[in-house]
Amino acid sequence: MRNFIVGVITTLVVLILLGLGMAMLGFIPTNADASPGKFESWLASGAMDTSMERHAPRMNNPVPATDANLIDGMKLYTMNCALCHGALDKKRSPLERGFYPPPPQLVLEPLDDPEWHIFYAIRTGVRYTGMPAWGKVLSEQDIWKVTAFLSRVEKLPPGAKDYWQKSFAVTPEPSGESHEGHHQESH
Repeated sequence: MRNFIVGVITTLVVLILLGLGMAMLGFIPTNADASPGKFESWLASGAMDTSMERHAPRMNNPVPATDANLIDGMKLYTMNCALCHGALDKKRSPLERGFYPPPPQLVLEPLDDPEWHIFYAIRTGVRYTGMPAWGKVLSEQDIWKVTAFLSRVEKLPPGAKDYWQKSFAVTPEPSGESHEGHHQESH
């Protein structure tokens, strides 16, 4: 039994050293215009979800989802988020393929995460993705307004839908666009 445990530990140490060696010798690509491999995507997505589950406080949105607050959320999204995550005119971000991993296109592929999860990701950012910590720039109330908008993109009340349509000349209803090849890692 002792030899088995030593063998398992030795194997793990060798695998870790091999991985570190590959990384430190430049065998792991760092270019932002490459597609991540399945293992890397699985590992990064799993690590992020687990970290959020562990660290993000389960808070309820203190900002009511009124037309005015949702419209404010749309405006904040347009000013601060649309360049990377896609605009309300339903066009994909021109930067989508320039980031590694690509930022989710939040209007075309709405999030299904709880509000506390969305709020935490916006407030603290996501390391190694280009997603900044907006808590250093926006007020908590403004982050909650963006959160309220993003969590309701597909089910906005009439006043917010009207504002969207008048401001961006498109209907906020889902366009039925195929998202094949544009998989979103829920972040």
